[in-house]
Amino acid sequence: KEDGKPLWKLVLEQFDDALVKILLAAAAVSFALVWVEDRAPGAPIDLVDFVEPGVILLILILNAIVGVWQESNAENALEALKEMQSDTARVLRDGKWDHAFQARDLVPGDVVEVRTGDRVPADARVVTLKTATIRLEQASLTGESVAVNKDIDAIDDPDAELQAKGCMLFGGTAASQGACVAIVTHTGMRTEIGKIQAQIQAASEEEEDTPLKQKLDRFGDQLTWGIGLVCLFVWLMNYQFFISWKRAPGSFVPYDVEFNFAKCTFYFKI
Repeated sequence: KEDGKPLWKLVLEQFDDALVKILLAAAAVSFALVWVEDRAPGAPIDLVDFVEPGVILLILILNAIVGVWQESNAENALEALKEMQSDTARVLRDGKWDHAFQARDLVPGDVVEVRTGDRVPADARVVTLKTATIRLEQASLTGESVAVNKDIDAIDDPDAELQAKGCMLFGGTAASQGACVAIVTHTGMRTEIGKIQAQIQAASEEEEDTPLKQKLDRFGDQLTWGIGLVCLFVWLMNYQFFISWKRAPGSFVPYDVEFNFAKCTFYFKI
C-alpha cells in the first residue's frame, strides 16, 4: 500500500476552497481594521474588537478539523484492510511444508494449508479437505453473519457471487473450524480483499471534485463577485462621508481634498 498523505497536506487541502478563501480574506481584513480604527489617544485595543475575526478563524479551524478527520477515515480503512491480511502461510515448496513462508511471496499455483485459527493468505481454491468440514468467517468480505462451509466442488460460473463460490477461500478471512489444502489463484491486489483496498485507495486519491463540490465552488465564485459589487456600491453611496473637497466659486475643479481614514474603514467594514 502506498503511503498516505501527510497531515500538513490534508490540512492545506481544507483551505483550497472558494468559500473558505473568502472567509480567510474577511478574517484578515477584519483583523487589520482592528489596528487601524480610530480610537482615543493612548487607549488600549479592546479584546472585544477581535471577536469577529476570532469567530471566523474558529469556524475555519473547526471546518479543517472535520475535513481532516473525514479524509483520515479512508486512511484508517486501508490500514484495517492491511491488518486483516496474513503475514505468513503454510506452503508446500520443493516437496516440504514451510510453516513460516512470507505471504507476500506467494504466487498463483502455490499449494497452501489452512487450519483452524489461520487467516487465509491469498485467494485459493480448496482441493483437499483434511477434516470432515472447514468453515470460514468471511463477514468482513461478504457480510455473512455466520461461518460458511467450504467444499471441493468446482464452480463453473466465473461471474458467480462470492457467497456462491463454496470452493474458494478468500484472502483476509479466517478459518473457524477444520483444515484443508488449497491452490492459490490470486495474490496481492488481485485478491477480492485487494480489489476493495484498491477501490478505497483510488477514492481517497480522486482528484475530480464531486458534483456538490463543483456547485459550491461556482457559488463561491458568484458570491465573491457579489460581495465585491456590494462593497463598491456601499462605498459609492457613502463616499461623501469620508471624502470631501472644496471648489472655487464657479469652478468644478477641487483645490482641497479631505480624506477621513476612520470613516473610510468604517464603511469598508460594513
